[in-house]
Amino acid sequence: MKQVIKPLSPSRRSALSSASLAFAGATSMVAAFTPEWVGAQNTIQNTIQNNTPRTFVLVHGAWHGGWCWKYVTKALEAKGHRVYTPSLTGNAERSHLLSASINLDTHITDLVNLFKWEELSNVCLVAHSYGGWPVAGALEQIYSQVSSLVLLDAFKPDHGQKGMDYASEFSRKSLAEAMARGEVARKGPGASAFSIKPSEYAWIDSKLTLQPNGVALQPIVLSGARERVAKKTYIRVPKYPQAAFDTALAQCKASGEWKTFEILDSGHDAMIDQPQQVTELILGAA
Repeated sequence: MKQVIKPLSPSRRSALSSASLAFAGATSMVAAFTPEWVGAQNTIQNTIQNNTPRTFVLVHGAWHGGWCWKYVTKALEAKGHRVYTPSLTGNAERSHLLSASINLDTHITDLVNLFKWEELSNVCLVAHSYGGWPVAGALEQIYSQVSSLVLLDAFKPDHGQKGMDYASEFSRKSLAEAMARGEVARKGPGASAFSIKPSEYAWIDSKLTLQPNGVALQPIVLSGARERVAKKTYIRVPKYPQAAFDTALAQCKASGEWKTFEILDSGHDAMIDQPQQVTELILGAA
């Protein structure tokens, strides 16, 4: 099932029922109001009205940190939900821990330990971009504590694959150059590579940190735990070119076990460019 988020035209707007219009105004959502999408919105609205608190764990991508979920976190917490936005070892406020020993297992353990020490259960686990790698690995240990999974423009690796296999040309080149210099991490692109909101560029650039090289070099070990999660959603942002994400979207659609969506008016960092749309989608997924 594919529902496309795009600006409303006057003809589409007039075709909506008054109830749908009221709900659209309440959420300030820019969406294509297909019957399926209206149904999804009604589900979200019922959840909000029931005031059922949920637990969300939001996992960032390469060069980022928990900071990138600021707007989504604020929106979820305003609705009474509990939100965790861990920064993975070597990133953001944990950049002082950057070392040659960091590998994919390090980031997997970051997530597993969060679930263990916070005693989390019935979690909606959300992964953005590179976050799809440690989330897939962590689910091998925590899948029974996860009730729903959302991959937001994220990698969906298979057993034995490694990040280097799917890195963009820029990322592959910067990784090779950093390793040739004996460096343990590499610098990423600037904010404009992730966002289409120039007003956010200074903030994003001030937060981006080096990405540990080791996480892209270790093959992932999977046994299928990710697929055993009861509710699964894949969200694609097609303005961001990444063939691996296109493949993941096609796989999810073909499986019949995943809900799929596309956010059109956004850069890769949809949680920054379109935080309300991302919030509504992950609420529906939960």
